Amino acid sequence: MAQKPSFQTVLDSLLDSNKPISQAQLKLYSDLDPESLRLFVTAWPNVPPKRKLSLLDKLVEHFDEDTLVSYEEIGRFLLGDADGEVRVRALRLLAECDDPKLINKVLGIFINDVESAPRMEAAKLLGEFLLLGEYEKISQGLERKIEDAMIAVIRDEGNADLRRRSLEILGFSSRLEIPTLIESAFERADPAWVASALRAMGHSQDERWNEEVISKLLDEEPPIKAAAVEAAGMLGIQEAAPILIQILDDEEQEEDVTAAAIWSLSQIGGDEARTYLVGLADITEDEELSDFLEEAIENLEFMDGLNSFDLFALEDDEDEDELEELEEPDEDE
Repeated sequence: MAQKPSFQTVLDSLLDSNKPISQAQLKLYSDLDPESLRLFVTAWPNVPPKRKLSLLDKLVEHFDEDTLVSYEEIGRFLLGDADGEVRVRALRLLAECDDPKLINKVLGIFINDVESAPRMEAAKLLGEFLLLGEYEKISQGLERKIEDAMIAVIRDEGNADLRRRSLEILGFSSRLEIPTLIESAFERADPAWVASALRAMGHSQDERWNEEVISKLLDEEPPIKAAAVEAAGMLGIQEAAPILIQILDDEEQEEDVTAAAIWSLSQIGGDEARTYLVGLADITEDEELSDFLEEAIENLEFMDGLNSFDLFALEDDEDEDELEELEEPDEDE
């Protein structure tokens, strides 16, 4: 059995540009202890810029694929890196971090970073913290701080992409003024703003937006159509299923819209969606599409299982309520 290499050996390999970055060594960057992190911090300035990005891209990909690894220590350290592309990847390595102590650092990047890409990535991570706030996993003060920063960007920022990203992320918030911001964006003539409004609607999980989302499912603007399709799945709009199937029957449909429609059907669930996706999986000869359809069908089964569980739980609760009523003595007795 081969002996596990020391972390210093891993770093020596990283510093040698003549050696490929070993896939097998990626897990050794996970869950660094203080001494290993110190070694990483010491070695990092000596790693060539392109090799830095190559390593981080591999770590991000590995992080997305393997639920057992965590590169949080590296991500935290690299938030202060001088290279904006490194900061972007550092934020991606922190995608599952739920430590409220990280919020102010990420907010600093979102508000003050000199480059657009880290600010856009910081907005995504702040969205995860907004979700935690909705579940009361972070303080109301921190949640409010994130919301205030994003509202300020929407109203005053010159970067239109960042303004739209902020609107999309604010969809996770239940703050009272957010629906007005979404409505205002939805009514604009710019397709990019309409698409962002639709994504915000999807993030809201609020059925108040169902009619608006359905109205844009067959829009002529591809960005609007794709965003509406995504939102229909996030909102679980049952009435959208036949329209999504109609979209998928269009052989000239854009790939991103097709992928979004497949996944949204899996989120909506039901017999009609299952029959269609299974049938599509049976006839497709595209290996990549076949794998994606298999994932979608698994997700559909999972979502339907959750819905069935909730239904049975509700029925059990109703049965218990009826039993309690039967057992209650009549006041006249």
